[in-house]
Amino acid sequence: MSFVTTEDGAEIYYKDWGSHDAQPIMFHHGWPLSADDWDAQMLFFLGKGFRVIASDRRGHGRSSQISTGHDMDHYASDASAVVEHLDLRNVIHIGHSTGGGQVARYVAQYGEPQGRVAKAVLVSSVPPLMLQTDGNPEGTPISVFDGFRSALAANRAEFYQAVAAGPFYGFNRAGAEVSQPVIDNWWRQGMMGSALAHYEGIKAFSETDQTDDLKAISVPVLVTQGDDDQVVPYKDASVKQAELLRNATLKIYEGYPHGMLTTHADIINPDILAFIQQ
Repeated sequence: MSFVTTEDGAEIYYKDWGSHDAQPIMFHHGWPLSADDWDAQMLFFLGKGFRVIASDRRGHGRSSQISTGHDMDHYASDASAVVEHLDLRNVIHIGHSTGGGQVARYVAQYGEPQGRVAKAVLVSSVPPLMLQTDGNPEGTPISVFDGFRSALAANRAEFYQAVAAGPFYGFNRAGAEVSQPVIDNWWRQGMMGSALAHYEGIKAFSETDQTDDLKAISVPVLVTQGDDDQVVPYKDASVKQAELLRNATLKIYEGYPHGMLTTHADIINPDILAFIQQ
């Protein structure tokens, strides 16, 4: 397996498929998952002639269960470590959920200043700020995130099963076609990681204000989300992202859930490809 060791000693696992002469696409996964969550996208874009890369966030998947650095700054720095190790240039960065926050901070603080980024795609992503505050009254109350922490600490296995079987893929909606293998795969990815990294990651994805990151990005960005996202409310996420970014294309999918990259890959993958090829 391939790893990069960061300055603070985290070992970051990554996949790197395809010709090194092809344009690279780097994928950034959501909480509490791993690079495996991008299977449908990596195979699709590999088949279209791209080089595809995905890493496991520190404390997630096959990356080391380091006890420190579970915050957006380290997430972005770790992504930069992979990019610089592979010397990736002209990269398309695609992030889902927490991975969208990672993309925004990486592109703003590393990718654009280093001249390594071509475009970005934010899918059902957490910026600019999930938490309800005086300045963000439309946000999610902290009691919700405290509930996540309590459930994770009490019984992580049960909590992850409930998330995957319920709101993440919209399987709790009337008439939904529930896929037990999809639920099982989500649970498998989550349980591979560190309980500590996942616990502290809740603060990272919910309380990090990324308004300035979004404002700093000048490359073209596709912003996309389902309007039935029960995890990240779209009006407080994608709609605001498109307003803050300098060069955004906003696409809202009617009725799609938070995990739409899995449930509707047949629609979303070609849409992302079309944006890349513009």
